[in-house]
Amino acid sequence: MASYQQIAEDIRRRILSGELAPGDQVPSTRQLAIRWGVAAATAAKALAALGHEGLVEARPRSGTVVAERGRSRRPVADRELTRDHVVAAAMEIADAEGLAALSMRGVAARLGVSTMSPYRHVGSKDEMVLLMADVAYGEAVWPEEWPEGWRERCAVVARLLWLAHRRHPWLAHITPLGLPNLLTYGERLLSALDGLGLDAVTMLDLQVLIYSHVQGLAVNLEREAQAQAVTGKSDEEWTDLQMSATDLSHLPTFTGIMAALPPEGYDLDLDRFFEFSLAILLDGVAHLIARAAPEPDGPRRTPR
Repeated sequence: MASYQQIAEDIRRRILSGELAPGDQVPSTRQLAIRWGVAAATAAKALAALGHEGLVEARPRSGTVVAERGRSRRPVADRELTRDHVVAAAMEIADAEGLAALSMRGVAARLGVSTMSPYRHVGSKDEMVLLMADVAYGEAVWPEEWPEGWRERCAVVARLLWLAHRRHPWLAHITPLGLPNLLTYGERLLSALDGLGLDAVTMLDLQVLIYSHVQGLAVNLEREAQAQAVTGKSDEEWTDLQMSATDLSHLPTFTGIMAALPPEGYDLDLDRFFEFSLAILLDGVAHLIARAAPEPDGPRRTPR
C-alpha cells in the first residue's frame, strides 16, 4: 500500500469509527508530513483522496475538517482540467492551510490529476498565487447605489477590502500590484476623493494608506488561525496563558490598566478593531480635506 493510502486509511478509520466527528479538524498537510515522515505532496494526496470520497473538506480558516456524510467530489480528468479548476483548488488549499501549504503538486493531488497537468494551465506557483488573488478581489459585490459623501464611499471600499481578506487571509501576505480586480478598488477610492481639493500626490498617498491599513491588520487573520491550528488555543487564550507566566511588576501603567478592565477582560476582536481604526483614519482624511478647502476670501490651501 502506498504511503498516501496508508495515511488516508488511518484517517478514514478514525472518521468511520466516530473518533473524528463531522466538523472536527483533521491533521493538516504539514502535520501529516511530519508525523508520517513523507513529503507534503504525499500528505496532500491523502487528504485529496479523502475529499473525493466526501469524508473531509477544506474549510476557510479552519483547515481540513470531517465533512457531513453523503457528499463527494468527482476528481477532474486531465482532459477536462481548466485554469479555473487549478485556481479554485489552490484557493481551497490556501484558505484552509495558508500559502505555506500550497504547491503545484498539492493542487494536482487535490484535483486528482497527474502532477504536471496544472502546469499546462499555470506556469508556476507565483503565477497561480496572483491569479488566486485576482479572483479573490473580484468576489466583491459593489452596491448598486453609491452612497452620498466621500467618507461613506471610502468606508465601502475599505470594508469590501477587509471582507476579501476576511474570506482569504493569505491575501495579506502577497503584494498584488496591478491586478485588474484590485485596480477596481483603487478607482472607486480615488473617485470618492476626487473633486475635494486634494492634489494628485495626496490622493494616491491616501489610496495606498487605506489599502495598507487593511492589509496590515489582515496579517493577523491568518496568524490567528495558524496559531489555533498549532496550539489548539485561540489567540486570546494563548495570550492569557503567556501573560499569567510573565512578571509584569516593571510595567505599572500597563498592569494598572489591565486591573481596571471589566471582568470579561480585553478581547481584541479584529472586526471591531477594524471599524474603530477605520473611523480614526477617515477622521484624518477629513482633516486633510478641510485644510485643502479654499479660504473664504483667498486662494485654496493645499495639504502639506
